[in-house]
Amino acid sequence: MSANASAPEQPSSLKIYFRLLGYVKPYAGYFLISILGFLIFASTQPMLGYILKFFVDGLNNPDASFFAQVPHLNELEWLAGLKLLQAVPLLIVVIALLQGVGSFLGNYFLARVSLGLVHDLRVALFNNLLTLPNRYFDSHNSGHLISRITYNVTMVTGAATDAIKVVVREGMTVIFLFATLLWMNWKLTLVMVAILPVIGVMVSSASKKFRKQSKKIQVAMGDVTHVASETIQGYRVVRSFGGESYEQARFLGASQDNTGKQLRMVKTNAVYTPTLQLVIYSAMAVLMFLVLYMRGDASAGDLVAYITLAGLLPKPIRQLSEVSSTIQKGVSGAESIFEQLDEASEVDGGTLERERVAGRLEINGLSFVYPGTDKRVLHDISFSVEPGQMVALVGRSGSGKSTLANLIPRFYHHEQGQILLDGVDIEDYTLRNLRRHIALVTQQVTLFNDTVANNIAYGDLAGAPLEDIQRAARDAYADEFIQQMPQGYQTLVGENGVLLSGGQRQRLAIARALLKNAPVLILDEATSALDTESERHIQSALDHAMSGRTTLVIAHRLSTIEKADLILVMEQGRIVERGNHAQLLAANGAYARLHEKQFKDDEPA
Repeated sequence: MSANASAPEQPSSLKIYFRLLGYVKPYAGYFLISILGFLIFASTQPMLGYILKFFVDGLNNPDASFFAQVPHLNELEWLAGLKLLQAVPLLIVVIALLQGVGSFLGNYFLARVSLGLVHDLRVALFNNLLTLPNRYFDSHNSGHLISRITYNVTMVTGAATDAIKVVVREGMTVIFLFATLLWMNWKLTLVMVAILPVIGVMVSSASKKFRKQSKKIQVAMGDVTHVASETIQGYRVVRSFGGESYEQARFLGASQDNTGKQLRMVKTNAVYTPTLQLVIYSAMAVLMFLVLYMRGDASAGDLVAYITLAGLLPKPIRQLSEVSSTIQKGVSGAESIFEQLDEASEVDGGTLERERVAGRLEINGLSFVYPGTDKRVLHDISFSVEPGQMVALVGRSGSGKSTLANLIPRFYHHEQGQILLDGVDIEDYTLRNLRRHIALVTQQVTLFNDTVANNIAYGDLAGAPLEDIQRAARDAYADEFIQQMPQGYQTLVGENGVLLSGGQRQRLAIARALLKNAPVLILDEATSALDTESERHIQSALDHAMSGRTTLVIAHRLSTIEKADLILVMEQGRIVERGNHAQLLAANGAYARLHEKQFKDDEPA
């Protein structure tokens, strides 16, 4: 049963390996030069063994002619007169030179292929990450994604290049040695062939084991990266809640698990190699017995050369058998890489591109279920916003407000209902064009380890004039604190803006949205990280930002949305009330209760 279950693994291994070798195509020229180098290197091995024949024969008669057995050389006197005494040392130097040239060509040009391959795969993986849909990031942790780009890719190099080096170099060495042995004494050589099936069975069973273990090692390595990156990113929480010992234990567990799995692979290799060696040397022992038994009329030089060449065989065969684990590591690394590369990109069936839209937003009968779940998050949502109007979404956490905000820029794909921008379904716009018309400010501000100016003028906005950046910063009430920084707009903000306060980060995000100057503005809890005074300034900045723009505001603080043209009160994915601030207070329903509760909470302040 188990044999059948694992039977399909090998063809898929081959398939993955050939797909991996497809990435070598651009480097075919270098690859061929390296193979030529390894061919030269491999051809020198039997030459060295064969030189021993002349050396042993030369011990009896050093003045014998080197070309004595080659007819028709009498006309070339200097060749005919070349003695073993001169030829053997000279040839050893020539062979060593050939070996050096072959080794250089093989190693250097294969390294060019391997480094190019790693670079191409890393870039392909990273570029692919930028096209994947949001749900992919929801279901895969960042540690495993980073580990794939760093650790898995280097394992693939081993399979694509180090393994090829061994396969070509040692494989050719085995072929050349074998051909020479057949030529010297075919009967004896056929005895050696008898053990090849035994070696084949051992290699194939070990390969399956190596691949399984390799997959487990990758997952364990991803866990190590994941725990480390989580702890580094959340170090404030770790320290303030005394989570050091918990994180230490978590990292220790992940690292021990990884070490244990690595050790298991080493153990498999450590048992497998000597076992194979024992089989090969047993065959050598039989061979030596037969050489002594059936020596016939062969000269001592012939026999010494034969035994030497046969003795050179176990090393390349052993190296070829060890390459199996490298290839299996690479295959399982490549499998996880291709898994990601084969993921479908964000659905972008739109063809329409508009230079500018007015910003009229209509939502009709919108319902939504998160991919992979059956829980409905939004139920039959309908409303419309005219250009320049402000619509506020209020409600408890989990009522579906942020989900609605995420559907407008198509971060998720909705199946039921319609979202129209300027009377056109958002699905008809190309993704890039649609997102150009929408500026988004969320509670989770993302800043990059770059200058303040580059963080405001990010992406499509890169290269904006400094005056525009400063104007956006002034409108977001950020210019004042930026001017006080050591290098002003050229100050580095640290990873994710670690050198700034929450309010400052939020204001930079608002400045970024203002610089984008998009017709639709979505503020998802955008003022939550601000103190009351900053909020007051931001409020007037936002009033300025909202004029002439369609604005969708999601807010916990009701004070920020009292001026909204339309307030939608949401509960469990449904709109339960709609109207402006005065109408909703007069209706004395859900909004009035939320307002009263918040008013009570805010009163002591």
